[in-house]
Amino acid sequence: MELELNLYMTAAIGVLLYVLGRFLVGQVNFLQRYCIPAPVVGGLIFAILHLGLYATGVLYFTFDETLKNVFMTLFFTSVGYTACFRLLKRGGVKVLVFLAVSIVMVVLQNILSSGLGILLLENPLLGLATGSIPMVGGHGTAGAYGPLLENTFGVTGANAVAIAAATFGLVSGSLMGGPLARYKIKRLGLKSSGNADALGTEETPTAAWEKANKLTGENFMNAAVLLLVAAGLGSLLTNFLANWITLPNYIGSMIIAAIIRNIGDATHHEAPMSALDAWGNVSLSIFLAIALMTLKLWQLADLAIPMVIMLAAQAVLMFFYASFVVFNIMGRDYESAVMTAAFCGFGMGATPNAMANMQAVTKEYGPAPQAFFVVPLVGSLFIDFFNGVLITGFINFFA
Repeated sequence: MELELNLYMTAAIGVLLYVLGRFLVGQVNFLQRYCIPAPVVGGLIFAILHLGLYATGVLYFTFDETLKNVFMTLFFTSVGYTACFRLLKRGGVKVLVFLAVSIVMVVLQNILSSGLGILLLENPLLGLATGSIPMVGGHGTAGAYGPLLENTFGVTGANAVAIAAATFGLVSGSLMGGPLARYKIKRLGLKSSGNADALGTEETPTAAWEKANKLTGENFMNAAVLLLVAAGLGSLLTNFLANWITLPNYIGSMIIAAIIRNIGDATHHEAPMSALDAWGNVSLSIFLAIALMTLKLWQLADLAIPMVIMLAAQAVLMFFYASFVVFNIMGRDYESAVMTAAFCGFGMGATPNAMANMQAVTKEYGPAPQAFFVVPLVGSLFIDFFNGVLITGFINFFA
């Protein structure tokens, strides 16, 4: 029997699954330790139940995913508003270097995944579903590009593969980062400087900044205006660029949001970043819950062995790149060891995993103020922007 769920039913189940996931994350230590997002937990539970119902021929759900696409666009538009190049400049050389090694990692992940896709599956686009889409991008980017690969390019199973790869990345990146940093610290006898002002980047917030960053009803409405304006103008930009290149719908919105943000910075008009962040978090949670619950896990059956090989290859690449490239380029000191742990976290999962890795290391060996400034700045504000652009380039190259 087929049961069709309309827009409201789909959204209702999605938010209830988020609530279920939030409860389970609060109760299960494993989920907390590896920073598994609540909507991922709830959504996967539904997807597994759906798999059982489908496999036994009892019931099959179809969903109206309109709101998933709306919230996906709003989330990535909020990401565009975080691309503050004033902060990038103020962060100094280490921020630029860490961003550069992160961008190189994105390229390497996609070269490896597309190459293995050709070798194992004869389809580089399906291979890309195990590259920087789920690794650097995490579940958010996986939930955006998986359907694009399936619906636009006809790559069956890409969505399920990307989500499964993102879940693997969250766990493996968390497991890898801490032990690698500890090995470097003990082997080389590295010590924390304990200097809380190592970068000297702090500045006193202005009155305008403090007013804009209060989470008030007015600022929440202002953030909604900024998001919808950027999304609307961004859709026009995406449609215009579609004459030459295939883009996910949100890329244009991210670009417009980044332009608006940096024009505002240049003219001393502060954006309501706290409200934008709140909108982004809400949008991501609803988008992920719907994206996970609508997975067709039965499409993974024929891809299991190739996917395991490709994911193992990504883990090996991350280990050697973090150990021999990131650690050496960032300075071969205690701060670089902590950044190496963080790199494993957000290079295969998400920025919260990077922060958890750093906290685990610094709790044992001492503070790393440079790492705690550089990593969130790159992981939260910039790498998703560059990752989206590079993924789009790879997809169009192989398409």
